[in-house]
Amino acid sequence: MIRHLVLFKLHEGVERDDPRVLKGVEAFRALDGTIPEIRYWELGWNVSDRPIAHDFAINSAFDDADALRRYVEHPAHQAGVALWREFSTWVIADYEF
Repeated sequence: MIRHLVLFKLHEGVERDDPRVLKGVEAFRALDGTIPEIRYWELGWNVSDRPIAHDFAINSAFDDADALRRYVEHPAHQAGVALWREFSTWVIADYEF
């Protein structure tokens, strides 16, 4: 199995209730059940006030690297990525478990 972690940092001045952010969250929330390669899916807002913390996270799992690649290339995922590019940056980590 491959764990796929994504941590998002909102751009300066962008708040969680920004309509673009709300649309982005809903786009990613809708991926669970839409993309068959997803084996595990959770997402949520950071609750820590630590300055090094990111704002939003996705924790997901896939059977193997090919399944992860198909997910990444899926049009619904790409549509969500396009939304998040407007108001955030992110880092990822993919590892076997």
